[in-house]
Formats: sequence, C-alpha cells, structure tokens
Amino acid sequence: MNPPIAPLRFDDLRVGAVLSSTEPYEITRDEIVEIARRFDPQPFHLDEEAGAASHFGGLVASGIHTLAASVRLGAGEAPTTAAIAGLGMDEIRMLRPVRPGDRLQQTTEITELRPSASRPDRGIVRGKRTVRNQDGVPVMTYTLTWMVERTPPAGRP
Repeated sequence: MNPPIAPLRFDDLRVGAVLSSTEPYEITRDEIVEIARRFDPQPFHLDEEAGAASHFGGLVASGIHTLAASVRLGAGEAPTTAAIAGLGMDEIRMLRPVRPGDRLQQTTEITELRPSASRPDRGIVRGKRTVRNQDGVPVMTYTLTWMVERTPPAGRP
C-alpha cells in the first residue's frame, strides 16, 4: 500500500502546472430540478417541457449548479494543494448548456503565483479552470484565486 501523497505547498507549485479532476461528476435530472427550485427557479431548469420549448431545447442545469459541481471537482483535483481558503472567482463564462447525464471533468492551469504580502506563511495562487463534458467540450471557464500554505523555513514546524 502506498502512503498518501502530501498536498503541494505554495513553494512546490509552478506557473503552467495543471491540476486535473480525478473522477467525473455526473449531473442528474433530479439534482438539476432540486438546485433550480432552491436557487434559480427558471422554467428551463425545472421542467422538461419548458426546457424543450426554450432556446435550450431541453432541461439544462443552472450556471450556479455547474459552478458548484466545479467546486466539488476541485476538491478531487490531483495533485492536491495545501489550500487554506478560496479568495475569488473571476471571468466566469458559461459556454455550453449542461444537461442531465453530462459527466463533468476539469483542469486548473496555474497562471500566477505570489507570496502573501501580509502573511509569510502563505501564498496566493491563480488558475484558469476549464470544466468539460464527457465529450471534452468546454462548458464553463473561470479564473480561480486561492490561498495555499507555504513551506516553513528550515528549523520551524
């Protein structure tokens, strides 16, 4: 049995490195309707007939649902990072509808690394996240900013 791999700290990361989801996330019809009822009650998210009559031509997931699925996928990206907190999401683009049965995967390409100016024990990471369906077609992109632990200086825990 292999020991678990420790999460990468800020100092281990490099611009251009890619983190990838390890397991797909399947969007179900029931989940689409449940999330829409609670957070985005548009007819094309709630009912197959209304979806079919819309410009989508069928039931589709809310963008908020797709974003939530992406956050879930991020928790399973490899390699993992020693994340402390998310700081923001920018430039969110919903490129294609997500439909029942779609199996989402994603990658996050690190685009920027900077040590925290106020907290020397952490750094700020930015990455371009791309969510794709089972056909490899991008359905959403955004830039994610998060805080990651730094490697302690020698002699400190």
